[in-house]
Amino acid sequence: MNNKLINRTLASSLSEVFRILPVITLTGPRQSGKTTLCRELFSGLPYVSLENVTTLSELQSDPTAFFSRYENGVIIDEAQHFPDVFSYIQVIIDEDRFKGTNQHHYVVTGSSNFALMERISQSMAGRTAVFSLLPLSTAEILAYNPNATTSQMILNGGYPAIWMIPGDVERETLMSNYYTTYIERDVRSLINIKDMQAFQLFIRLCASRVGQEFNASAISNEIGVSVNTIKSWLSILSASYITFLLHPYHTNIGKRLTKTPKLYFYDTGLAAFLLGINTEQQMDFHPLRGSLFENMIIADMMKHGFNHGKTDQLFFYRDKSQHEVDLLRLLPPNLIEAYEIKSSKTWNADFFSNLNYLRKLLQERMVKSNVIYDGDLENPQNENGYVNFRHAHVI
Repeated sequence: MNNKLINRTLASSLSEVFRILPVITLTGPRQSGKTTLCRELFSGLPYVSLENVTTLSELQSDPTAFFSRYENGVIIDEAQHFPDVFSYIQVIIDEDRFKGTNQHHYVVTGSSNFALMERISQSMAGRTAVFSLLPLSTAEILAYNPNATTSQMILNGGYPAIWMIPGDVERETLMSNYYTTYIERDVRSLINIKDMQAFQLFIRLCASRVGQEFNASAISNEIGVSVNTIKSWLSILSASYITFLLHPYHTNIGKRLTKTPKLYFYDTGLAAFLLGINTEQQMDFHPLRGSLFENMIIADMMKHGFNHGKTDQLFFYRDKSQHEVDLLRLLPPNLIEAYEIKSSKTWNADFFSNLNYLRKLLQERMVKSNVIYDGDLENPQNENGYVNFRHAHVI
């Protein structure tokens, strides 16, 4: 077991903002490393967790007494258990401002997105910066384990605990525990699911459709629940940082474009677990390996934005003629970066065909294009080249 701390890219952005604003709010999926990062980075602040029933009860019964114990502030972990905590923090911060002091600093973490964001929008506008810590990026993984193979990275995913254990059995045990302890529990806390077996089938069907356009009607027919139920369940997975939708790019370029978003997981390790992939050898030959590789790269692009305190505008392109580009990043004022993602280790010049097609449509608006693949050939000098995904500067 390797107990070395895994360095997180987001740390520098958190430190910078902490010098400016009195409150930092850090959201993200359970077990993504929020607690470890905050306790290491802000070691001068005391720490409390609202997972602790006694602590939660004390805060709920007498918030004034609770906050009076912490003269300079505190790290409050798992705040989704008491979202009203922001109202009390607001009063303290506003009093500091009235007195012209900067006495209190708070770091608040939570694992449920909209439960916290609703309270933040009500109470904390102008008082907090909101960040998201997603599972490890490929760059963070390779900095920790430079010898990690591609299949190992897809199979393990990005939850830090998975990288700190030695083998397949341990990884499967941890992932199974994560699924039953956190996902099913969080789902129950957010919505009343009458048929948990149907929901379990739903999330496994989502894993089998990774990288595909999300068809709620088809899934509802397969499971036997309504389309509205499927959409509600998907929103819960999104709020719990399990899945996300990548929307198609729409622009007036004279083509009929698809309007259906594609489904991805924030963590490929969880998707692999749900698909029953337990070893690297299974991953090497699994028919969905290409889709999971694509998922890993697209999630990596999303992590790149979040790790620098921003949300990139990401899309894909597909028209009715089946021309498709896997990933577009929209840059101001209206420029486009385009990426094709290939899990092949063998280079093929045809990989550029759809990028070239899109370039003819977008012309000077398309400022960069790359094929990101799993092979060894490199062409980093050419901005419109082919690159191995392990080179972090690409994404």
